[in-house]
Amino acid sequence: MSPPGSCTTPLTVLEHDVRRVLLAGDEAAYREVLKLAAWCSENNLALNTKKTKKIIVDFRKHSTDPAPLYINGECVERAHTFRFLSVLISADISWSENITAVIKKAQQRLHFLRVLRKYNLNSNLLLTFYRSSIESLLTYCITVWYGSCTVADRERLQRVVKAAQKIIGCPLHSLMDIYTSCCLSRAKTITKDSSHPGFDLLPSGRRYRCIRTKTNRFKNSFFPKAITTLNSNMH
Repeated sequence: MSPPGSCTTPLTVLEHDVRRVLLAGDEAAYREVLKLAAWCSENNLALNTKKTKKIIVDFRKHSTDPAPLYINGECVERAHTFRFLSVLISADISWSENITAVIKKAQQRLHFLRVLRKYNLNSNLLLTFYRSSIESLLTYCITVWYGSCTVADRERLQRVVKAAQKIIGCPLHSLMDIYTSCCLSRAKTITKDSSHPGFDLLPSGRRYRCIRTKTNRFKNSFFPKAITTLNSNMH
């Protein structure tokens, strides 16, 4: 048990190896968590090392593992995935594990949808149940991961929608349509902030400047996709 006034909380450390830092042999940024441990001890907080995980995101072709990280004399375990706000994030920034978890939960809820249909529930009520318990699950944080997921993963997700469509007996929105709509809605909200650096109008004032991308990983992320969607729907 922690002493009075202390707080023991799990901590997930996301460390992104920066090329210029590690090529110089400097792991100062990697060791920033030690400052957090010192701050906790100074403020009567207990950092539970056993519940602390680290995940290293490094896309270099020739990467080297940094030295083990120790907090209060205990080695911090390295994890390849961690859950943040109910979303599974992998070290390689792929979303297959997150999608697998989402589909598993959605298929469990399809059972309840079948039970409701068995008792001849009105199709409008079935649709309400689907949108509140299944579609909300499939589309949670969809602007974060859907653009970067593989075609196979998208087909797996869409099969859940098709199964629900057969049960309810009426057409349902595809996840791609929902993703596009969510990106457009979020982008319009961001454009209301004139100081936001991600959305810069061209001199013509008709379109937003597209972000230059060198990798598909960045190209399929939210901001490039949102700007492309926003430009295609401006006129």
